[in-house]
Amino acid sequence: MRSINANMRKGRLEAFSDGVIAIIITIMVLELKVPAKPDLEALSKVWPVFINYVMSFIYVGIYWNNHHHMFHVVRSINGAVLWANLHLLFWLSMVPFVSSWMGENPFSVVWPMALYGFVLLMNAIAYSILVVVLIKHEGQDSSLAIALGKDWKGKLSLICYIVAIVFAWVNTYISFGLYVAVACIWFIPDRRIEKKIADDQVS
Repeated sequence: MRSINANMRKGRLEAFSDGVIAIIITIMVLELKVPAKPDLEALSKVWPVFINYVMSFIYVGIYWNNHHHMFHVVRSINGAVLWANLHLLFWLSMVPFVSSWMGENPFSVVWPMALYGFVLLMNAIAYSILVVVLIKHEGQDSSLAIALGKDWKGKLSLICYIVAIVFAWVNTYISFGLYVAVACIWFIPDRRIEKKIADDQVS
């Protein structure tokens, strides 16, 4: 009986992930309801929903951007990578729900703010698991492992999310500020991977 190669091509995983993320963004934009009246007063009532849409769009965009960069240096995948990637997509698919719930309530309401942070935390954990599984598959001397190094941004993000969730019971605006701060940290694409790609091309 012929043995099965544990390495698989990554093209279908990337295409599937892009499709799911596109659907997630589409669902979020559909939550933007048109004001009932054609005046600024009616428009002002939907601003929390719009702010949450912008925030969540940026977060999903950050994950798509870094996902794209990461898989650019990955040579192949295996079954564990497929499941880890699905785990990440599951938590990303929860973003429209918590974003809508937080947008429909004042920013001073505790539970929507805390649950939003919990979903962001689980996304960060799922992404970290995907990174660990990929490095295990590719090897500690792989381009991905060398590019990421100690991944201080990932660890700092986890701490910020946990603190933000706790602070939801103290001051929800501090929680929201921490969510914004983490988004700012990740807004610029991961230069470590871009630098590694450039170095590999030169060498």
